Amino acid sequence: MRLLVLGADGQLGRELSELLSKGEAGPFTLPGAFIGADVRLVDIDTLDIVSAGATRAYFEEFAPDLVINCAAYTNVDGCETNRDTAFLANAVGARSVAEASCAVGAQLVHISTDYVFPGTGNTPYAEWDATGPTSVYGKSKLLGESYAREACSRTYIIRTAWLYGRHGKNFVKTIIRVAKEKGKLTVVNDQLGNPTNALDLAYHILKIALCGRYGVYHVTGNGVCSWYEFALEIIRLADIDCEVVPCRTEDYASPAKRPAFSALGHMALSASVGDEMRPWKEALEDFILSGGHEA
Repeated sequence: MRLLVLGADGQLGRELSELLSKGEAGPFTLPGAFIGADVRLVDIDTLDIVSAGATRAYFEEFAPDLVINCAAYTNVDGCETNRDTAFLANAVGARSVAEASCAVGAQLVHISTDYVFPGTGNTPYAEWDATGPTSVYGKSKLLGESYAREACSRTYIIRTAWLYGRHGKNFVKTIIRVAKEKGKLTVVNDQLGNPTNALDLAYHILKIALCGRYGVYHVTGNGVCSWYEFALEIIRLADIDCEVVPCRTEDYASPAKRPAFSALGHMALSASVGDEMRPWKEALEDFILSGGHEA
């Protein structure tokens, strides 16, 4: 198998590359089909996916069987002020990758987000529920989904949420750092979703990529909580003496509107390859107690 991972320097890309190279991580073992695969890890310094010509040429040279596109502009507030950058990276780039994948006959896994939903409900979103993003980030990612599926019929769309991992910046690392520095945190308590360990997500991406059932999948940690509850659990597990104070979204000004409820259900995952995503508290405990936050 020839496997191309785009956005390889991000936290998900690096988690994928380590699982592919080591063969196992935590409770997960690399699916046998990937053992001995010819894996190429690419980031923007090697290939700018916004360029359709450059992307097509690169794909024709490597001729991948499977492409996992983790490349994205994920700064939610930054997308509000850098709209062109957001749509180029998250939509135009997604189209270039899908067109090139189709041209060489590759399967495509495209990573998307819970922000494609408006967040106005109170039960986890199913894969078939109507979308309706309220932020530039969500709109650009939804357009990227559409472009990917239109350009490549062999596409898996994988939506995830509240991602944290050993590499790069994320909520878990930020909470621990600020808690140690200040001893007090204020965290919103009226936005609910699913914390997701990047290792769990990486393993399930590889499982889904082998199933041949193209379409939309939701892959997140199991269980729902608020950012406040998430922070409380992080502080408890890290054993930090810190006061955590709840607040409302309206008390915390930010350029982008966040969905109030963006938890995702796993119907497609359960019905296809099986849902082995750990409960969010269990996955978080493993991450912190194993020192993942210190990487």
